[in-house]
Amino acid sequence: MNSPPGPWRRSLARLRSSFRGHQPTNPTGATEMDRRMMRRALELAAQAEAIGEVPVGAVVYETASGRVMGEGFNTRERDADPAAHAELRAVRAAAATTGDWRLNACTLVVTLEPCPMCAGLLVNARLGRVVYGADDPKAGACRSLYNLVSDPRLNHRCEVVAGVDAEPCAAILRNFFRSRRSARRPPRGERNA
Repeated sequence: MNSPPGPWRRSLARLRSSFRGHQPTNPTGATEMDRRMMRRALELAAQAEAIGEVPVGAVVYETASGRVMGEGFNTRERDADPAAHAELRAVRAAAATTGDWRLNACTLVVTLEPCPMCAGLLVNARLGRVVYGADDPKAGACRSLYNLVSDPRLNHRCEVVAGVDAEPCAAILRNFFRSRRSARRPPRGERNA
């Protein structure tokens, strides 16, 4: 007898379907500089993947000039630090570069929609704009689950541009998790032994 899938299976199915390119491919408000920085964020995500981290990359750049102020990629496993997300590392580097925690004149470009922790950081850092690639229906805090960066009840709001190069951003995540699952799965002949 087949029972209906549990809530965690439905959540997993929604997450998988979101990584299949359901994001817009030509988002409104994206500039050529945003796209260039997203290519750099994808390079950083590949660096994270090379060391066994979830492949997410982030770049903070000065919106008017295009000057890179900070970069980062996930290092939670390497650093044994639950807060070592790409966005946090990039924002910290940008604050150190500018010598100021207020980043109003900056844009954050990240391959995956920021989580609640990172969205809170972006509000507190007064980021002017947030540009991201793939939606995260499991933990996204810019539009998927929550809308923290644009919440009118907070003292600062960021402009959000979603879906920039969404498919390559989702593909690197899909491939990473697929390879992790297949690495844990025993070979076909040993499954029923």
